[in-house]
Amino acid sequence: MDLSPYIDSLRRDLTAAAAPGGEQVAQTAQLLATALDASARLSFIEVLADATAEITAQLDGPVIEVRLRGREADIVITNTAPAAATPPPMAEGGDLARLTLRLPEQLKEAIEKVASAEGISVNSWLVRAATQGVYGQRGPHTRSSSLGRNFTGFAQA
Repeated sequence: MDLSPYIDSLRRDLTAAAAPGGEQVAQTAQLLATALDASARLSFIEVLADATAEITAQLDGPVIEVRLRGREADIVITNTAPAAATPPPMAEGGDLARLTLRLPEQLKEAIEKVASAEGISVNSWLVRAATQGVYGQRGPHTRSSSLGRNFTGFAQA
């Protein structure tokens, strides 16, 4: 993420605010704007790091980080979701169980439409949905307290 447009905007705003004070004040504001460049970049990066930490805390799996590359900040998304458990192999002809399932009529009709649109039977669709529901769910959400203001990169004087 290129931070230069934001830094330039701050520089222009500071210079414009100082302009009514005369040439000396405008020149001083320009010097201050140049001196504040590094501090403003660091502040923007801290804001990005805090925002990504808050967003990551709200997500179930992906981690969003801010990484420094030179003077630029890169937003990186890493999917740390645990892999879904492998469903057991489907039995061919044996070890099948019968289940009576009561559904509201509207839900039954919706399932029939979706299964038909996918070209599979209602039973196959329900088995797939149940398998995904049981084996595709992630475990309880646990998050390390180390998430937050992590900085990666290098500094140059």
